[in-house]
Amino acid sequence: MASSSCLVLFQIFARSKTILQHMRVNIQHSSFLGYCSTYIFMQTFMIPGTIFMSLLAGALFGVVRGLFLVVFNATAGASSCFFLSKLIGRPLVNWLWPEKLRIFQSEIAKRKEKLLNYMLFLRITPTLPNLFINLASPIMDIPFHIFFLATLLGLIPASYITVKAGLALGDLKSIKDLYDFKTLSVLFLIGSISIVPTLLKRKRIYE
Repeated sequence: MASSSCLVLFQIFARSKTILQHMRVNIQHSSFLGYCSTYIFMQTFMIPGTIFMSLLAGALFGVVRGLFLVVFNATAGASSCFFLSKLIGRPLVNWLWPEKLRIFQSEIAKRKEKLLNYMLFLRITPTLPNLFINLASPIMDIPFHIFFLATLLGLIPASYITVKAGLALGDLKSIKDLYDFKTLSVLFLIGSISIVPTLLKRKRIYE
C-alpha cells in the first residue's frame, strides 16, 4: 500500500514539471519556510516521503540551494528524531527490529574508537535505513555530536544525487531511476573511504 502511494506521488511530481518551474520563479518566503517546516516535521515523526521533498528542492531551488536545504532539514529532522527516540523510542525499536538492533550494537562495540567513521559509512551507503539509524542511535548511547556530524556530512552525496534529479523530474520514470547500480556503487565507494582509517589502524594493531 505504501509503495503504491509513493509511486502515485512520484508520477504526480513528474507530471507537474511545468507547474514546478513556474513555482520556482515565483516562490515566496512563506513557501520557503513552509517547505522547511514540512520536511523537518516529516523527518522528525518518521513520515514517509522525504525523498519527494528532496526532489522538490531541486525543482524549486536549484542544486546549490536545494542541496543546502535538504541537508539542513534532514539533519535537523534526524536530530529531533534522535531526541524523541531517546525519550520514548526504546520499546518501539526493540519491537520493530530486535535482531537488527543486536547486530548494530555489536558493530558499534567493535568500532568505539572510530565511531564517527563507521556512522559516516552508514549514512553515505544504504547499508541500514536512515529511519533505523535515527531511532537506534540514542538507544545505543551514540554521542549526539557524532550522530550530528555523521548525519550532516554523510547525507551530502545521496542528497546531491536526489536534488540534481529534481531538475529533470519530468524525465524520471520511477524512484529506481535515482539509484541505479552505478549510483549505488559510487555511494559505497565514498562510504568505504570513510572507514579506511579504521582498517589501517586495525592492521597496525595486528602487525
